[in-house]
Amino acid sequence: MRGTTEEIVQACPECGTEVRTDPRFTAWCAACDWNVDAGGEQQERGRVERVRRALARRYGERLLDQVRNGGALRARRDASAVLAHMIALAVHAVTLALAVVGVWGVVRGWGGPGMVGGLVLLATAVALRPRYARLPEDLPVLRRADAPELHALVDDVAGSVGTRTVDAIVVDTEVNAGVSTYGMRGRRQLTIGLPLWEVLTPQQRIALLGHELGHYGNGDTRHHTIVGTALGSLARWRYYFAPIPHPVGIQLVVNLLYVPPRLVVHGVLMLLDQLTLQAAQRAEYLADREAARAGSTDAAMELMDRLLVADSAATALRREANHAARGGRSGARLAESRADVLWERLSAHMDSVPEHEYERLRRAGALRGHSVDSTHPPTHLRRACLLTGPAVPAAVVSDGARERRVAAELADARRTLAQQIIRDGYGG
Repeated sequence: MRGTTEEIVQACPECGTEVRTDPRFTAWCAACDWNVDAGGEQQERGRVERVRRALARRYGERLLDQVRNGGALRARRDASAVLAHMIALAVHAVTLALAVVGVWGVVRGWGGPGMVGGLVLLATAVALRPRYARLPEDLPVLRRADAPELHALVDDVAGSVGTRTVDAIVVDTEVNAGVSTYGMRGRRQLTIGLPLWEVLTPQQRIALLGHELGHYGNGDTRHHTIVGTALGSLARWRYYFAPIPHPVGIQLVVNLLYVPPRLVVHGVLMLLDQLTLQAAQRAEYLADREAARAGSTDAAMELMDRLLVADSAATALRREANHAARGGRSGARLAESRADVLWERLSAHMDSVPEHEYERLRRAGALRGHSVDSTHPPTHLRRACLLTGPAVPAAVVSDGARERRVAAELADARRTLAQQIIRDGYGG
């Protein structure tokens, strides 16, 4: 067992087997699975989310069966993807039509009442237009000149998975990572959650980069500009048609008038979501393969285990922030003078998670269908897919000198984000 926490020994109430438990974690029985999924019912989500997760599990099982039966798992554009693009183009066409009719109304009705209607339609089109993401202004952004060694590492991983590298690296406080695009030219952005990065080994970090960069070329329809911006537009439409809370007078009538368009928008959004869900499942399996190719199969598997205990990392950060808040000014001074202590304590906590907690979460995940979110296949299916076929060695291998240079480039971000967590609390 990792760490030095004293074990608690008890008898399983179901089968009587001796159960040895770290008191910080759930007691459970490996012999009969008693209490293996403690709290699973409390984690149930809304009806729509449950449906999405059920579909994710079904699609994930289907794709895994395909791999086990010798089928090739590759990025492809199927009928669902084509239909998704058609619907996305229709969504953008509606916005364009609003703009065109608005301009026509302003020109034809200049100086009269028709001009007002045209201005309203133009304002609506502007509000619902496709939005291109921008780099955040409140988070550390590392360009190549700011972190040449980190960018060089990302370049090496991008080369190993056969894709173009990124233009900017954003560092945030999530126990996660991701890729996206920003600007009209579709520049590439990698977001690294520092709490996750700090608790990974060098090879696990390479596997993480391989997974995320793999998304750029694996057929995930949601990452395409046309579909991605359409999903964003539909989400804004749904927001604008949301019912007015606690309506009175004319607001009751407005809420009633909003019902038909809100149902239409919600229906189109759900349809587009379902059409892209299977592609998202395939994309995750392919990204896992890229993780193994870049960092090795073992590192990719270990990365999945770390993600299983992501909630524990978030809890540890909240505990550190709350402890500093109770310490008043002394806690704030600690954050200012020794920000690295936060990350060291987080790493120590994660290293102390016992193996039996990982095993419990693996078993609970298989029962519950645990996944990172409803766009991911269940984690146990992803593990099974990685184990199909021979293990893959690492294409990119880190060394101590490079690790130290990357750590030096991240030092300012580590200090800034540690101070932010201590000062503002942690809500990730």
